[in-house]
Amino acid sequence: MQTTIEAVYEGGVLRPLEPLALKDHEKVRITLTVADKPQIPADLAWYMTQEEYEAALTDDITLEEVHAALSTIPGSLSDTIRELRDE
Repeated sequence: MQTTIEAVYEGGVLRPLEPLALKDHEKVRITLTVADKPQIPADLAWYMTQEEYEAALTDDITLEEVHAALSTIPGSLSDTIRELRDE
C-alpha cells in the first residue's frame, strides 16, 4: 500500500493530520518532502503575520471555546456598530 499524507513535526514526533489505517506497532517506510509554506490570503495579511497564520492552520480551538471567549467581552457588538454608524 502506498499513500501520501500530511503531518506536522512537533516535539520530535511526526503527527499525521488525518487518521491512518494502520495497526499499532505496524512498520512503515516514510519518504519526507517538506511542504511549501501556506501563503496568507491577502484579506488576512493586515490582521496577522505569516507565522500566526501558519499556527492558526493547525490550531485545535473549538467553536465553543471561541464563543466562551467572546461572551466575556463586555457590551454589545451590535450597539457598538450602531454607535459607529451614527457618528
